[in-house]
Amino acid sequence: MSLFQDTYDVIVVGGGHAGSEAAAAAANMGSKTLLVTMNLQNIAQMSCNPAMGGIAKGQIVREIDALGGYSGIVSDTSAIQFKMLNKSKGPAMWSPRVQSDRMRFAEDWRNMLEQTENLDFYQEMVNGLLLDGNKVTGVTTSLGLKIKARTVILTNGTFLNGLIHIGEKNFGGGRAGERAATGITEQLVELGFDSGRMKTGTPPRVDGRSLDYSKMTEQPGDESPEKFSYSDRTKPLTSQRSCHMTYTSPEVHELLREGFDRSPMFNGRIQSIGPRYCPSIEDKIHRFADKERHQIFVEPEGWNTVEVYVNGFSTSLPEDVQYKALRSVAGFENVKFFRAGYAIEYDYFPPTQLKHTLETKLVEGLYFAGQINGTTGYEEAASQGLMAGINASLRVNEKDSFTLKRNEAYIGVLVDDLITKGTEEPYRMFTSRAEYRTLLRQDNADLRLTPKSYEIGLAREDRMKRMEEKFSKTENFVNFFKKTSVKPEDINPILESNSSASVRQSDKMYKVFSRPRISMDDMRKLEAVESYIQQSDLDDEIIEQTEIQVKYSGYIEKEKNNADRLNRLEGIKIPHNFDYSKIKSMSFEAREKLAEIQPTSVSQASRISGVSPNDISVLLVYMGR
Repeated sequence: MSLFQDTYDVIVVGGGHAGSEAAAAAANMGSKTLLVTMNLQNIAQMSCNPAMGGIAKGQIVREIDALGGYSGIVSDTSAIQFKMLNKSKGPAMWSPRVQSDRMRFAEDWRNMLEQTENLDFYQEMVNGLLLDGNKVTGVTTSLGLKIKARTVILTNGTFLNGLIHIGEKNFGGGRAGERAATGITEQLVELGFDSGRMKTGTPPRVDGRSLDYSKMTEQPGDESPEKFSYSDRTKPLTSQRSCHMTYTSPEVHELLREGFDRSPMFNGRIQSIGPRYCPSIEDKIHRFADKERHQIFVEPEGWNTVEVYVNGFSTSLPEDVQYKALRSVAGFENVKFFRAGYAIEYDYFPPTQLKHTLETKLVEGLYFAGQINGTTGYEEAASQGLMAGINASLRVNEKDSFTLKRNEAYIGVLVDDLITKGTEEPYRMFTSRAEYRTLLRQDNADLRLTPKSYEIGLAREDRMKRMEEKFSKTENFVNFFKKTSVKPEDINPILESNSSASVRQSDKMYKVFSRPRISMDDMRKLEAVESYIQQSDLDDEIIEQTEIQVKYSGYIEKEKNNADRLNRLEGIKIPHNFDYSKIKSMSFEAREKLAEIQPTSVSQASRISGVSPNDISVLLVYMGR
């Protein structure tokens, strides 16, 4: 008698951030889903820093939430501190971030998944795929079980042939204290997939009771904290825990250099590429030898634990070198280690082997999401898991796939970058990667994405109604400013206090409000504005959204026009298996890259590295355009 009598619609392999979002999305869309992971106690484990969001990453979490994913809700329920980063810049750069309670984060994820209908769980290692020709039909486990499925999503994180390094020591593992996963890479390579190796690292965890915080700079949360989720299920924090900041020094750097000959990164034992924008401490002092100090962020791991995460001190140096150097950091003179930092190498598969849906080109019904695609970061992984879960469920139900364009979401930028350009180092999202970042703000993710998610059956009706109310109230408030006039005697004192030219006759509020130095707080000094806010019962979210719509309307309109122009190229589809070798007037590199990636549109073709504007012109002529 089999443990698994039915064929699942979707099997998700791996219970990290990608796997958790994939399983939740597929199950919430009505697909019978199985989440198989090596340890059910470690679902949605924060393997690295205890935080969600940050520059560009915060926008991704809000997009996940707007689409009906769980990351935003769990980030709110497990938060111990909230900060809106880049608040001094324009709203396109504002990025929410929470410091998280690591244990509560995983617990809340586990509880939410267990309360999700259509979702089953099983603990074991998946070591292979079941196939029928070029179509996936299920998975095999280390105990020899065969579990059938119509689609499979691989979210293996750092576990595929994972190898942990601490100084001269190395051992197999996907995370500290957990074994590596084997078998899948070898099978995929046999099937014709290209694979590679990447590395990432993590710093020591230390005992907060052994630190002297008086020697550090306190970093409290925002005075008026906000939250990630657009839903009413969560509330902003009423109390917060502070983080702290300290610095390395020339003495610390010298102590670290003494151990370089024992570092796997410098003695050649690690040859894979690590994340450029989150380098190890030894990498930082090697690459930036001119800098006398580097920031160290001291981050509590939760409300009640004394464990502390030493952000900025990621390392794979021997334990004794880590300990000696860290004791020379201000505030760490008497530090006690909970565990040493380490580096980990793991297998990944270049993401140019995927479609925009994250389905593999070689095997039907097989999806990759997360670090298996060469990305780094919880948020990047979670967004891929969500998209893979959505598309696997849609495929099972024979519905059209769901993809996001670059002007629709940071998630759209992320996926397009991966499958069009590929990555040779761990990919991390930045606001600079998004050419339409004025459109892709964290404040309007629900307006952009909730209608799309509701249409495919993921976002619930209450989400849609809340979004429609926000849209309606914002639009009405903007129209109020456009239609309402203000007299010189009422507005001039406000203008003069802001060193803005006074007016001689009545003018529309919208025109005055559009001035650079005039804020919503200024406009609220007008009785008519404050009266409208009170009568219409507008909350802070509506008020902020209205201010952005008024102040940045010109920039927003300009980006929309640019996006519309480029999207016309998106509409010019390239036939499947198009033969580029026939286009002799196109450069050899372009023909090679186009044949490898097989773009679905001329717009995607234009973004491939090595394909020039001239090559695109030749392609358009050849296609008769």
